[in-house]
Parts: sequence; structure tokens; C-alpha cells
Amino acid sequence: MSRILVTGGAGFIGSHLVHALVGRGHDVRVLDDFSTGRLSNLFGIVNSIHLVEGSITDREIVQKAVDEIDYCFHFAALPSVQRSIASPDATNGVNVTGSVNLFLACRTADVKRIIYASSSSVYGAANAGPLAEDRPCAPMSPYAVSKFAVENYARVFAALYTMEIVGLRFFNVFGPKQDPNSPYAAAIPLFISAIRAGQAPIVFGDGKQSRDFTYIDNVVDANIRAMEAPSPLSGIFNVACGASTSVLEILRMLGEIMNVTVQPSFEPPRPGEIPWSQASIARAHDAFGYTPAVGVRDGLSRTIEWTTGQGAEEPAK
Repeated sequence: MSRILVTGGAGFIGSHLVHALVGRGHDVRVLDDFSTGRLSNLFGIVNSIHLVEGSITDREIVQKAVDEIDYCFHFAALPSVQRSIASPDATNGVNVTGSVNLFLACRTADVKRIIYASSSSVYGAANAGPLAEDRPCAPMSPYAVSKFAVENYARVFAALYTMEIVGLRFFNVFGPKQDPNSPYAAAIPLFISAIRAGQAPIVFGDGKQSRDFTYIDNVVDANIRAMEAPSPLSGIFNVACGASTSVLEILRMLGEIMNVTVQPSFEPPRPGEIPWSQASIARAHDAFGYTPAVGVRDGLSRTIEWTTGQGAEEPAK
């Protein structure tokens, strides 16, 4: 059993990992300020974890949360490209300064290894792939810049202070517990919610833009593998399915699974959004055996099944 801190552990990705770690018998501590996370995401395990309410921008709270921890997973952040365009200062303050606070605290506490969330957005508008980790990065939004800055801080901290810091570049994660009601909600939960309500899903652009959509169980598996891998381990690793799927193809699959005809509404492209992404996942496979077990269509089916269990209305035919 290890003592593990998960920052942002009440959020979408973090809470899935917390459930998995508790299920494996680990002693789990969660640090979250509930600005985007929800206590309901930890339903059934709240009494099995140590919950610390606070922000990663608070150095004192972060140090207390890290004390006597073996491993740290760092997911606390202000997500969303569009949010960062509206408030780049807030994004930088939480994502960059908060991460530096955490790295400093982990150094003081002699944490064995940090695994932190980065993002495929750091690559920018790449038009050929698959994208390997050594591809030059050209961030197109304040959010992407903040994630790339954290990667550089992690690299420097690992080299200067002999720390093990592993960055996982997540590619368009989706699955149960992803909130469709957030003003910065991701595409897939918004699509499912609209279809269930008998509304036209909104597509920004022509729908031909594509992403390497990655089901949440794959991401949880990658994180646990990165924690359990033999030392030393540091650096950047893509976490994805390794395939590119267009937005229109996602809508087609959703329509087939939900047995409806989907007719989207098209709006102008949003600033800062990339047109295409597809990851190479060879480095993660070689380093800690990561192979995605759940494909996109299966992941969509599981997500729809979960939303049905949450009492969602049946889609209009």
C-alpha cells in the first residue's frame, strides 16, 4: 500500500483515478478546491479517502497535503482553451504557479514520483503525424502555453533536483462523469446531452476537424502504470488511442449507438482550436507497457450507458 496524493481528485479524470487507487487498497489523499470538481464524483469512497479542501495556489495548504506522501498525481488545473482565452491570467496563476508550488512541496517532502497531466494542445496546429513526443511544440492558446510551461518546469526540476517527474499528454479524454453543463464542457458530453434532448448538436467549424479521442479507463490505466514503473522514470509521454476520429464521425457513431438521426448545427470555428491530432503512443508502451484497451466506439457506448443510468431522458427519434 502506498500513500498517494491526487490534486484535482474530485474532477473528471482525477476522480476516476481516485476510485481505482482506493480499489487497489492505497491510502489516498485528495486536494481539491471544488472550483470545477464535484464531491459527487467521489460518491461511495468519501469515507475511504482523506479530503483536503484548498487550492494549489496556496503554498501552505499544498505543503500540508504533500507531507508523508509516496506518490503524487497532479490534475488540479483550470481546463479549457476557451476559458484561457477569456482569462489568461487566471489560467496561468492556477496552472503554472500552482504546479510550481506543488513541485516545490514534493521536493521538500521527498516524494518518490510525481505524475502530472499535460495536454495534446501543446503541439499546436500540426498537420501530419502521428505526433511523437519529440515533435516541436507551438501552443495556440493560453491554456496550451500554461501546460507547456509546466512541462518545462518539470524537466528543469527533474534535472536540477534529481526528482522523478512524469508528464502525460492526454488527448481528448472522454467518459462517464464528464459534465455537459459546464460553460466550457467538452464536445462529447455536449453532443450526448443535445441528442437526448432532441436538439441539434452544435459543431464549431465544418466537423472535419479530428481528434485522438481517448476513453477515461485508458487514461487511468496509463497513470497507474506510470506510478508502478521501475525507477528512474521521468519525461513526457503521450496517452491516447493512437487514432484520429473526426467530429462528424463521432456524431455518426453516437447516432448509430443511440438509434437516432443526428443533424448537427454548424457554427464558425472557435479561436485557438487545433484542426487535427493523432498521437504516437510508442514511447508510453515501451516505458511502462501502456496499450489502450477501450476503443472510441466502445467508449462512446459505455458513456451513453452511464448517462442512461443517471436518469437521462431517452433521445427523441
